[in-house]
Amino acid sequence: MIPIPSGIQGQVFSLFDLEQKLKPRGYDIGGNWDYDHGSFDYKISDEVGYQFLRVPFSVVNGQLDDKEVTVRLGEPYLLSHKYQRGLDDNVHVGNFSASFDQFSEPQDPDAEFPEEYIDTGKELVEELDRILLT
Repeated sequence: MIPIPSGIQGQVFSLFDLEQKLKPRGYDIGGNWDYDHGSFDYKISDEVGYQFLRVPFSVVNGQLDDKEVTVRLGEPYLLSHKYQRGLDDNVHVGNFSASFDQFSEPQDPDAEFPEEYIDTGKELVEELDRILLT
């Protein structure tokens, strides 16, 4: 994980407004959200695992499933996940669990971030500052 300082850190926004500005630029709300926090993820590469710029946020007012929720952005950071090839051999098979455990577990959920994408991540954060702070 590589933190990237940004002017957006600590800023409060409507989640709806963030989605309107960020989704057309390739950001998605990451799968690790809960009712009081989440993140926007931008996939930089999927050559060897997945490399993301992640922009975490926490709820200031409401819950994430509320239309009027406001969120405070955290410090953006670069994140790399490296996945195993093939099927996960630690899957516990049963009718119910098979629907959830069908994919490989991360081989390294906090893998080293490839050097060649660090500048890309910094440029993405500069773009976020321009988009969100002007």
